[in-house]
This record gives sequence, structure tokens and C-alpha cells, in this order.
Amino acid sequence: MELESILKKYWGYDSFRPLQRDIIESVMSGCDTLGLMPTGGGKSLTFQVPGMAFESGLTIIVTPLISLMKDQVDNLKRRGITAVMLNSGMTTRETRIAWERLCNGRARFLYVSPEKLRNTYFLDELRRLPVRLIVVDEAHCISQWGYDFRPSYLKIADLRKLHPSVPVLALTATATPLVAEDIMHNLAFHGNSRKFKMSFSRDNISYLVRLSENKFYDIFHILSRTEGSGIVYVRSRRKTKEISEFLSASGISAEYYHAGLTYESKVERQNAWQHGNIRIMVATNAFGMGIDKPDVRIVVHADFPPSLEEYYQEAGRAGRDGKKSYAVLLVSKNDKSSLRRKLSLSFPERDEIRRIYEMACNFMNLAIGEGYERLIEFDFELFCETFHIQRQQAIAAFHLLSQAGYLDYIEETESNSRVMITVEREELYGIHTSTEADTTLQCVLRQYPGLFADYVKINEGIISRETGLDHETVYNSLLELNRLKILSYVPRRRTPFVFVSTSREESRYVEIRKSIYEDRFKIMSDRIEAMIDYAYCDDGCRVSRMLEYFGEEKACDCGKCDICRSKKKSSSHVSKEEMIRRVWKYMQMYPAGVTQTVLEQNFTPDDHLAGDALRYLVEEGFAVEDHAIYRLSEYSRS
Repeated sequence: MELESILKKYWGYDSFRPLQRDIIESVMSGCDTLGLMPTGGGKSLTFQVPGMAFESGLTIIVTPLISLMKDQVDNLKRRGITAVMLNSGMTTRETRIAWERLCNGRARFLYVSPEKLRNTYFLDELRRLPVRLIVVDEAHCISQWGYDFRPSYLKIADLRKLHPSVPVLALTATATPLVAEDIMHNLAFHGNSRKFKMSFSRDNISYLVRLSENKFYDIFHILSRTEGSGIVYVRSRRKTKEISEFLSASGISAEYYHAGLTYESKVERQNAWQHGNIRIMVATNAFGMGIDKPDVRIVVHADFPPSLEEYYQEAGRAGRDGKKSYAVLLVSKNDKSSLRRKLSLSFPERDEIRRIYEMACNFMNLAIGEGYERLIEFDFELFCETFHIQRQQAIAAFHLLSQAGYLDYIEETESNSRVMITVEREELYGIHTSTEADTTLQCVLRQYPGLFADYVKINEGIISRETGLDHETVYNSLLELNRLKILSYVPRRRTPFVFVSTSREESRYVEIRKSIYEDRFKIMSDRIEAMIDYAYCDDGCRVSRMLEYFGEEKACDCGKCDICRSKKKSSSHVSKEEMIRRVWKYMQMYPAGVTQTVLEQNFTPDDHLAGDALRYLVEEGFAVEDHAIYRLSEYSRS
């Protein structure tokens, strides 16, 4: 089947975006390929389309994001494409079913977490599978120069050895030239490898930096002067709630989101924002990955991101539909020193790192010489409370221990409750259960199709509402049906893990090498200074500065960032009075009203003057505003 036919049949698109076809043709010709595509560039199709174009065989996708892994598997299944995943949060039964499908050729895609590649038995099993393509998502994680280096990614090289003739596709949205070269080196790209790079320029986004003395007020001020949905990013869970409550009290529909919320709350809030029932999501960086909402008009950063890579990725969630959007960074006079202070907190003294390693091993009940390649559930909050350790210090120590190859802390992942019927359909008629369990079973059978073939996500709250049983009764009924082996019930749980890479050593022998400590300190320091330079520079285009950081030479001024706009303003030949007259005449042509965005688009490049003119007309009573629609007042018309 032709590539366009596959694209149309499964995804409904008539044509590919820029570079997608080039990357697809490269991997299908057998070339190792690096794809550098900005956020929203359509990376997933570059491996999903060839995965369906191959007549047979399996595409393996290595990704560190279990939540994104689940979403992509579910999306493929909804399109009638067979896909499975293997990660640390799955039950033994789920893992067995996934392997059966892989061995029987009943899956086209396998999503796997990098930690699984550390298991030699797992790698031996992969050797027997008919692999056609290996995909490395978030490929910057394999580079020690990248902003999110993960040592487990280095094990992908072992996967290559199992299938040396299979092409590798590495994908990332953020990579400097040094990181790109390191990716290709660590993945042992062959001589005929190819690299495709889409420009990191997003012409429809205006990047703005605002010096702020009161960020709460400025967030409200910015959001009240723009329209459409948006995201406000902060660096602490507490602030998400404070800012969202402030916005709600000020008349702007807002909700908050962070990693500590329950699964139900996350899904409910994400869906409400996705469908436009909530305008603004105030969130930590836990929100946004894998979310493809095209009409986000504004992204505000109330706190400093630690790197341009992270800022670019988060700000890039604005304007995926190609329409005019804004990315605003609020900075205060103290942010610069605060960011540099965080750098020192990220690198505890070596003796402190060794002490935290010893306490972690004690917490997991590991004796000297025990623990090699074990995956152990780890309650991080309880660990910090038990040993009276500051959370931020413990996180920093675990990160460095991971870099050094001792312990990998796997962030908590929250999985839905899941059910699978384990008896034949005919056997259901002869079972004997309590009345509540029978009521629950009948509701599950009505509500959720596909239960006899695979695990299906369920929601105990919906079952409770449909049956009239309270939540605890539903839970106990499902446990009863599980004990009777009528179904397999996996309750929802939040599970952080620690992967013990090596057997426990005496803490005095724990080595934190120069490349792990001093070299990475320098890398992180350079990254922070680049972020500070971007935010506090007052000469030269901000976008040009950011693109040069990502290796795009001779970047031209964007004409839309705050620095470029101020230059235009100072050099504009149109007087304020003339612009007011032009805006007033333009609004006469549209008595039903216009939005500020549409008006400014019609006065480019003097859109800043047009906005000022519109505000003048409103303040002086010549125009009125109603739900972001502006029209001339009766007084002005007369």
C-alpha cells in the first residue's frame, strides 16, 4: 500500500507534513536516521506509518514516558492497529499476554521502557522477534550533553546488537549540534546514516519577556487581554493551586494540574481543558507531554525553566494549528540568582550522596552484595520522612547516583484499574456470587466491550453510579470476582520504583566520577546561563538567539518578539493619532465586532500600535468590549 494511502486510511490525513515523508523513506530504505523535529512536528507518524507499510514484522519504540506510551498504544488500538507495551507497572498476566501476542505475530508495535533493556532475559526474548525497525523516542536522553541524560538509554546499543541489520530511527524535539552528534555516536549509526532537521523556528509564535514585580497580577493582565485557551507553567505544586484559584476568583476559567493529583483528577481536568470547558491550565511540567491541543493561543511561564530546551518545548505547545499565538516569560529581578542557586542544590557534596545511597539501600532492606538488577517499589515521600532528608536534596542525589550507574529512580506512574474476563462466555451463566458481585459483573459486561480478549480500563466511579452501589462495595465485588477467577482485576495504583543497577556496595566505595559531577555541573551551568542570557538580553532578537543555540546559523530577526516589536515601535512612521483613526475606520466596516487578534493581524507590522489604539478607543468610550469581541459604541457611531 502506498504511504499516502496508509496515512489516509488510519490517520485521515491527505498529505504529510514537512520532513515526515523524507524520514519515512529513509528508514524504509534501511538507513539509520536522526529526525530533529520541533514540538508539534508530527514525530509519531514517522515511525507509525512505516510500521504499517512493512508487509510484516515488528516496530520497537523505546520511550521513557510511560503515560505517553499508554496513550499511543490506546490511540493505535482505536485506529484498528495492534500494539502492546512492556513496562514496570504491568502485572505478570498482562506481561504474559503481551508476549503471546508478540510471539504470535499479532502486534505491529511494541512500546518498551528503557529500564526493561537492562534485563538480559528480556533481551534474549527480543532476539527471537521479527524486528523491522527500532525507534528511540526522546533520543536526547542518550547523550550526556543532553538536558535529560538517562544512563538506561545507553542499553539501547545492546538492542542494536541483537538486530544489527535493522535500521534505527532516533527522534527528538530539542537537540543542540553537540547532542545530535552524540546521539548518532551512542546509537552506533552506520555509515549510510542520514539526518533530517526541521527548522526550530515557529513563525506564528510571538516570544515575549516581561519584567514583573507582581506575577499574579501580570498573569491576569496578560490573559485578560488575549483570547483562547492557554497554559501557565510554574515550578511548584503549591503555586499551581494558588494561581488557578486567583484566576478563577478574577473571572478567568482556570484549573491546576501537577503530578501529585489522583489519576481521576488528572484525566477529568485534562479532558475539561482539552474540550474547552476550562480556558487556562496552571501546571508544572508534568502537564503537556503527549497532549496535542492545536488551538492553544498562549503559554505563560511564571517561573524560570532551567534550560532553553525545556522552555522551547513547553512554549511550543502554543499555536500548533499555525495561527498567531504567544509565549510569554515573566521574570523578576531575583529570578537570575534563584536559578543559579538551584544549580548548587542540584549537586550535593559527594559524602552526602554516599550517605543517601546507604540510607536508600537500608530502606529497601538490601544487604551488602544484594540487589543486582532488581526492581523494587520505593515510597519516596516515606523515605524522605523516615530519614529526615529534604526532598530536593534526595532527588538530586538519586539523579547523580543514576548517572553513576548505582540506582535508577523511576518516577511514580499511575495506572487505570483494569479488568479481563478469564472464563469462557458460556461459563458466566453458571457462576455463584454475592448479589453485589453479580450486579457489578453485569454492569462491567454492559459498559466495557473487549473484556474476553484483553485487559480493559475501567472506572469504579462509573460502575458505582450505574449500579447504585457505593465505591467500596464495587471494589470488594471486583476482588470477589477476582478470587473466584471469573475475571482478573488490577486495581489502580501509583507506583514509584527503584531499579538497582548493581549489587549494594559499601558507601565508601561509591564512586561519583568527574564526568558525572564536575563535567555535568559545567554542562548545567552553561545551560542555565544560556537561559538567563535569553531572558535578560535587551539587544538582538530573542528568537534569533534561541535558534542560534540550537545550531541554526544566520538566523534572521523574527520581527515579533518584544525586542523586535520595540524596534518597530521606535522606527514606525505611523503616529498614534493616525493609527487610532485607521482602527476606528476598520471597525466601522465590521459593526458585529472584531477580536483584538484579528485586528492586529490586519495591521502588521504595526500590530502593537493597533492594539494600543484599540485600548484607547475602549478607555475613552468610543468602543466597547464583550467577551473579547470589540465593537464601536453607540456614541462613536453617532
